[in-house]
Amino acid sequence: MRQIIPPHWKQKVRNFFLDLDARIDSSLFSSAKGIRELYERYSTFMDRFYVGRWKRWVFIEPLSEAATLGLGGLVVMLTLAIPAFRETADEDWLKKSDLAVSFLDRYGNPIGSRGIKHNDSIPLEDFPDVLIKATLATEDRRFYEHFGIDIAGTARALVTNAQAGGVRQGGSSITQQLAKNLFLSNERTIERKVNEAFLAVWLEWRLTKNEILKLYLDRAYMGGGTFGVDGAAHFYFNKSARDVTLAEAAMLAGLFKAPTKYAPHINLPAARARANVVLDNLVDAGFMTEGQVFGARRNPAFAVDRRDEASPNYYLDYAFDEMRKLVDTFPKSYTERVFVVRLAIDTNVQKAAEDAVENQLRQFGRDYHATQAATVVSDLDGGIRAMVGGRDYGASQFNRATDAYRQPGSSFKPYVYTTALLNGFTPNSIVVDGPVCIGNWCPQNYGHSYSGSVTLTQAITRSINVVPVKLSIAIGQKEQPKAPNPAKIGRAKIVEVARRFGLKAPLPDTPSLPIGSDEVTVLEHAVAYATFPNRGKAVTPHSVLEVRTGAGDLVWRWDRDGPKPRQAIPASVAADMAGMMSHVVSEGTARRAALDGIPTAGKTGTTNAYRDAWFVGYTGNFTCAVWYGNDDYSPTNRMTGGSLPAQTWHDIMLAAHQGVEVREIPGIGMGQKLPPQHVSNAQANAAPKVLETKPGPPPVLTKRGADILVRVEKLLDDAAKTAKKSADADTKAARPPSATSALAFPQNYAEENANASAPRKN
Repeated sequence: MRQIIPPHWKQKVRNFFLDLDARIDSSLFSSAKGIRELYERYSTFMDRFYVGRWKRWVFIEPLSEAATLGLGGLVVMLTLAIPAFRETADEDWLKKSDLAVSFLDRYGNPIGSRGIKHNDSIPLEDFPDVLIKATLATEDRRFYEHFGIDIAGTARALVTNAQAGGVRQGGSSITQQLAKNLFLSNERTIERKVNEAFLAVWLEWRLTKNEILKLYLDRAYMGGGTFGVDGAAHFYFNKSARDVTLAEAAMLAGLFKAPTKYAPHINLPAARARANVVLDNLVDAGFMTEGQVFGARRNPAFAVDRRDEASPNYYLDYAFDEMRKLVDTFPKSYTERVFVVRLAIDTNVQKAAEDAVENQLRQFGRDYHATQAATVVSDLDGGIRAMVGGRDYGASQFNRATDAYRQPGSSFKPYVYTTALLNGFTPNSIVVDGPVCIGNWCPQNYGHSYSGSVTLTQAITRSINVVPVKLSIAIGQKEQPKAPNPAKIGRAKIVEVARRFGLKAPLPDTPSLPIGSDEVTVLEHAVAYATFPNRGKAVTPHSVLEVRTGAGDLVWRWDRDGPKPRQAIPASVAADMAGMMSHVVSEGTARRAALDGIPTAGKTGTTNAYRDAWFVGYTGNFTCAVWYGNDDYSPTNRMTGGSLPAQTWHDIMLAAHQGVEVREIPGIGMGQKLPPQHVSNAQANAAPKVLETKPGPPPVLTKRGADILVRVEKLLDDAAKTAKKSADADTKAARPPSATSALAFPQNYAEENANASAPRKN
């Protein structure tokens, strides 16, 4: 083996590696020598610039430190700027929010508009000089001097706010406000302010000052659902922005700060006071003299009275957001920005919903300590017929129907019972209502008592809490008999079924999920219930039925282009659930929601400490969800889902079914209605009977009420003693009506009710 490689080859290999090693050593030595010589030359050259003694510490060291810190700051700024510049990645950034949408109701009647009022025929130079000066004097006096961020103005605002102990003056420039309008939200966070600053500098680099000012005047929100000064001028003064006076220009300029607070159609005194501040700013900035603004002070602007113009603003806000998302699905080559959109809204149902909510809150809100409500009415295709996002849009634009996540309480239980029916249970399956615990959590029923063996129908009718929790355990055991935590598996199945219905809320896994501790929105909850009367088909909530261009060309239509219904559960399960849920209305916790002759089913919901009260129900035509509570999550005064929510649902659905052919609910039929031949003429001509289930103040006796009852009791005792003495003194005379009866009832009570029928048994 050693003779395989010849000896002379070994010598050649050894010599090769020795030569290679020598070359490497020589190269390294030469390189090091060259680098040393280069460094010496550099040192000799730099010695010419050496500064010693005091000059070094006065000039050189500070400059060096500044360069080091500046480089580090530049790296930090570039890091912070990355999220801001991502917002500008879209080449169509200038058109991201410039939709102009005119809305029609489902019958083609105009009901409002949203978005930018496109009127490019008004260039900046055609806006009144007083309007531009009022805007600059109030919003950004140094607009033409800074680079997008007014450092002096920001510092001045910080000092003013610090002295006042609160926010008294804004420090954002017009460019920063435009950046926020174009790219960002209104959330008050440090991240948003940082992004706003970078985007402002970017806008200054891309656009001229006049272009920035024109965009700001066209796209700022001005209250009343209007964007831009021209749209606001038409809305508030019925004129073009070209024609506004100084007083009107001051009122418009005052809206930039807080359009809702200073909107003249809502609070004219506040709008005039704000306009007077704008006039002061014009004088302080040197744009006008006191004599020039004197006439505007003496003759403030008058706004058009639009208090009687009931616009479904919560609905229109939701529809505009939906329209924005819809436009994003159009091809990028599609450049149209002006649309006419027909909505699913029924203005009669919308008005009935608004009136029902306001009437209940006005009459009983104080007694129940409830200040807010929300409701959504949907047809069985998912089209939103009505939406109320709060009590007063002028006071708060937050849409509680679409954006507020609240605990549904027992109104979540139908998803649990549906899951049980999908896993072998039936409406007549027996479950023992008794103590159960998951870890250290033990659910309690409303009355802190147990009913023993009950059917699923009885459990949902009485809104028993223990049964849904036991069902979640039983479902998990059927899925995996030997699983260590069957309740967790059961809850996962419940969430899966809820997703099929259309719920997109997070629904985190908690032991109390089966009794409605996870939060949902009113909109999703209402449309999810449409699966039951839809024979198990889930639908997608939507407000837009048809989209056309300003010229009338059809662009999009729901029945052609929208998502189709999907089979979420078998039709037989939906029918069984409808039969179970109908008992909640006919004999359970939601009897106030019953509709005469119209099949009805639903479920009430009440959360811990009475913070939320729900009723979600449906007929063969519509589904509707009603929520009552408080924005600050404070408890109500023992309000349950069967009180105001059920009564509000009844009033809304009664109006929704006017002139509508009533459809049956699979599993219920057509409901029960009194035959006409059993109605007497006297009853037919009598005034409509008032429901005995009208909600009233909660059953809590106040001190004043207790004192009144004590006085009444004393009067009754005294009257009884007097009547007894009178009867003893004149035993031969006919006994007159007792004083007790006279106090308890009117004297003509017997005459008025002589023909009254026997009292109905409850």
